[in-house]
Amino acid sequence: MTIFQSSWQKRLLLMAIVAMAGAAIFSPMAAQASSSGGGIDFFTITMKLFGGLAIFLYGMERMGDALKIVAGEKMKQILGTLTTNRFMGLITGAIVTAIIQSSSVTTVLLVGFVTADLMSLSQAIGVILGADIGTTITAQIVAFKVTKYASMLIAVGFVQIFTAKDEKKKQYGYLVMGLGMIFFGMGEMSNAMKPLRSYEPFIDMMKSVDNPVIGILISAAFTGLIQSSSATMGVIVALAMQGLISLEGGVALAFGANIGTCMTAGLAAMGKPRPAVRVAVAHVTFKIAGVAIAVFFIPQLADLVRDISPQYPQLAGQDRLAAEVPRQVANAHTIFNVVMAFAFLPLGSLFVRWCEWVVPHAAEGDSVEDAMAGISYKPKYLDEALIATPSLALSMVRREVNVMSDVLEKMLADIPDAVFKGDLEKMRELAKMDDRVDEIHQAVTSYVSKIGSTTLPESVADEVMATITATSEMENIGDIIENNMTHLAEVCANNSVVISDEGIKTLTDYHKQISHAFKTSATAFITDNEETALSVMAMKDDITRMDTACQSKQMDALQGEGDAPMADLTAYTLQMDIRENLKRIYYHTKRVAKVVARSREAMMAAAKSRA
Repeated sequence: MTIFQSSWQKRLLLMAIVAMAGAAIFSPMAAQASSSGGGIDFFTITMKLFGGLAIFLYGMERMGDALKIVAGEKMKQILGTLTTNRFMGLITGAIVTAIIQSSSVTTVLLVGFVTADLMSLSQAIGVILGADIGTTITAQIVAFKVTKYASMLIAVGFVQIFTAKDEKKKQYGYLVMGLGMIFFGMGEMSNAMKPLRSYEPFIDMMKSVDNPVIGILISAAFTGLIQSSSATMGVIVALAMQGLISLEGGVALAFGANIGTCMTAGLAAMGKPRPAVRVAVAHVTFKIAGVAIAVFFIPQLADLVRDISPQYPQLAGQDRLAAEVPRQVANAHTIFNVVMAFAFLPLGSLFVRWCEWVVPHAAEGDSVEDAMAGISYKPKYLDEALIATPSLALSMVRREVNVMSDVLEKMLADIPDAVFKGDLEKMRELAKMDDRVDEIHQAVTSYVSKIGSTTLPESVADEVMATITATSEMENIGDIIENNMTHLAEVCANNSVVISDEGIKTLTDYHKQISHAFKTSATAFITDNEETALSVMAMKDDITRMDTACQSKQMDALQGEGDAPMADLTAYTLQMDIRENLKRIYYHTKRVAKVVARSREAMMAAAKSRA
């Protein structure tokens, strides 16, 4: 199944457009039926068919959304265990895609991991192949003839939603109700097509899909239009439930659905970094190459699934097709994807070279260098498609914050040269870097706000608030460096203030401790590590002692005590202001660490209350 690129309301609007197109296609048949006295109401059939498809799609989205919320944390853990073993990657891709009901979400995750150098394209290929297997779960679900239980599932889910007080328990209700809507939509589509069983022109038309080329083209076009291979498989199974297509025709239509879903991958990769495009190229290559090979073996595949699927020899004609073909088509769809996955898995290195040849490497600028060159910032990991999966979206947010912390780390590292020595040119560079920090902060805040606008379990909602707070604290650090430190550098330069070697050493040691605290705090947030966060908070006593020692040395220098030469009042005031601003930076750094510790405590408390 491909990801819903927009809201479900827009998807239903698209279904209405498709319904009108269907009515236009069927109108010649309706006229022919009317003139021959057939009496078939094609307008009603079309409306019921696409109405059922809309319910089916909405049920898929409701169930998928609930699964993403309920299993989000587990998906992060599963993805985090990926190794260089392609076989494990394949299994992981199949499991994750089966859980989130979307191969495109899995692909988007891979894009983030490959871009972040957390996974090679070779590893990602195994997961892509596994995702193709995971998508077949939809066809297997709808092939079960349990439409008579649809109303019961909807009712049970409804009761669970409106009686559960805990948000996670409500999501289980949405999951059950979504499953019921899938079956209900399937039943509506199947019932809508029932009158066509005796309509010869339609039967003759459906026989044309036995030609693999025609069947693949029709199905690919339909899938590309509605951008949902699962919806196409739903229609195919609904046709099969009325005995309107043969197994060979159903297999050809299933192949077309595999090709049609490539359009979504292509659209998703437009305007994205080269690693993202390579992942999309791999996805499209697997689909097209697999169908191109398998199309020559449709008869053999049909014979195999007949042998392994339930048979009803006591039935004949359309009744037998209606009883046997739905399960056979689902099994053929699964076998095709499993065989192609294991056939292509050993060829991963060849596919990597192919993708890199199609999308060659190009030099990509560093965020700091781009900021110096005045290049506007484009978020690297904040993909809108992931907002529907909050836990995974927040994982990508942490990677974006990592980019922000790298810029801040560079700004902190340049403070001694820029401020202690009054280098105004260096300060102008730091100001440009802070503009980059502001851009990242704005992008992250906007993205996280969108995540927060969705229905979230308590632990995820806490993480959203923690993320907003932590990024705001980091942005404050950038402002201190740009605004306050710039003023101090100007004071140093304009008044020709020279800080003594002893003063420089004292401030440098203090600065190193603050920089270390910031780097540790950022690491704690990005990795969500409470122990690391607590170590930052524990630095408070050491930094307080160091601050007191610095103040004492500066006072001694001002009074001319000890071996140090007497400092003037301007130099003393400048050093005191530098120290105060470094202390403020630690204050915001410590607040980032506190956010991590409190977030972990909140998540543990939420888990304890659920237990």
